[in-house]
Amino acid sequence: MLRKYSNYRTFKDNLQLGILTSFSAGMVNVMSVILFFAFTSNVTGHYAILAQEISKGNWFQAAIVFVWISLFMAGSFTSNLFVINGKNRRYLAHLIPMVFEVICLLCVALYLQYYYQDTLKETEFLIAILLYSMGLQNGLTASISNFAVKTTHLTGLTTDLGITFSMLTKREFREDLETVRKAKLLISILCSYLSGGILAGLLYSIIQVKTFYIVCVVLTIVMLYDYYKLAIFKLAQRKQPYIKRDLLKRRRRERKPSLY
Repeated sequence: MLRKYSNYRTFKDNLQLGILTSFSAGMVNVMSVILFFAFTSNVTGHYAILAQEISKGNWFQAAIVFVWISLFMAGSFTSNLFVINGKNRRYLAHLIPMVFEVICLLCVALYLQYYYQDTLKETEFLIAILLYSMGLQNGLTASISNFAVKTTHLTGLTTDLGITFSMLTKREFREDLETVRKAKLLISILCSYLSGGILAGLLYSIIQVKTFYIVCVVLTIVMLYDYYKLAIFKLAQRKQPYIKRDLLKRRRRERKPSLY
């Protein structure tokens, strides 16, 4: 899911990445709405709030919202910075932003569980961390998939889905594999995001802020999946010389004339 880049990625790679990361983004967004009454997987609404605060002359609140938007952008900047500078070590370059995201979510979960006093400053700070983490995720998935996978917000995805559905009304596009695959990918991301949000709402009523730990588990699965695949690939490479040697021995025995 993480080790391949751009055009080297298959439809399956993007589908797996889209489903798991959008699921985690849906969970994070619903948790932030429940706890802080704020969206953290996208900044569309924050731009509207920024404009409103500026029009009212509430400069301090406008500055806070501007910092939130900037942190989402900074998260995306960080992810792509690792991606474009890690051409020789793709998996590691793609892994680091996700590790940062997990660390951010763990910090939020631990703070909420042990230190949170429900003050405005604390809330603003935690929202900032969550926005940065979602910027990391969206920047990473968009960058490595050549913008085919965007998992933290559904505005553009819903627009793309509407356009794709309109294309499928014509037979030539229904027979086009790429168009059909795009529709499947978009629908999968949408359903996964919604499923993550529903699960987060249900889990919060049972385990409260510990729901963030579940999000970290989902992201860890994404990271370990590629590590497992790379480990198998390296093991196969190590065995390859021995397999070739055994094959040559077998061929020599088959060519050797029988004494009977």
